[in-house]
Amino acid sequence: MNGVHDMGGMDGFGKVEPEPNEPMFHTEWEARVLAMVRAMGAAGAFNIDTSRFYREMLPPHVYLSSSYYRKWLLGLEDLLIDKGFVTADDVAAGHAVQPPKPLKRGKFVLGDVERVMVRGKFDRPAPAAARFKQGDRVRAKNLHPATHTRLPRYVRGHVGVIERDHGCHVFPDSAAMEAGEDPQWLYTVVFDGAELWGPGTDPTVKISIDAFEPYLEAI
Repeated sequence: MNGVHDMGGMDGFGKVEPEPNEPMFHTEWEARVLAMVRAMGAAGAFNIDTSRFYREMLPPHVYLSSSYYRKWLLGLEDLLIDKGFVTADDVAAGHAVQPPKPLKRGKFVLGDVERVMVRGKFDRPAPAAARFKQGDRVRAKNLHPATHTRLPRYVRGHVGVIERDHGCHVFPDSAAMEAGEDPQWLYTVVFDGAELWGPGTDPTVKISIDAFEPYLEAI
């Protein structure tokens, strides 16, 4: 989607200042937020792409003024309310006010923790032959979806070269809307910096992205 979260290639937000020896969590509540998101996803409340989409939908002034895990918390609240797993009254009270909606995979218990900590697999059997191969020149489609997409705004409409074929994977655009997995071929596409940002760009700069086949067109 064309939300403020898609900041790649944009100016005016200041220098990125890495924090030396940054801890995994700055406060205990951040760890709890991560645990809640992982647990609710594992229990079947949502998938990873739906979770991302709700963070992307935060209003710009909220998104830009929130820390990483505050975005996760606010997105989780909105998602669970929309899906009917909690109510706004539950959130305001800090505990269940009404009986909860059943989860697809049942209650999350201690025995589920190990399963949740294993990274999911998103590769799938191919429904059709790959349209592109290594070395093909392609153009990223000039898409402006209102829903979730993994195509960065700064490459849309620009020409790159297929560098690698990663096989077929769950298509995030479809999965985010709970419209099925719709497996699609995934490629690494390389763009010259000058193609993206003009002739004043360092000629040695190249940008690689992973792009699903529906994002690309042959040229």
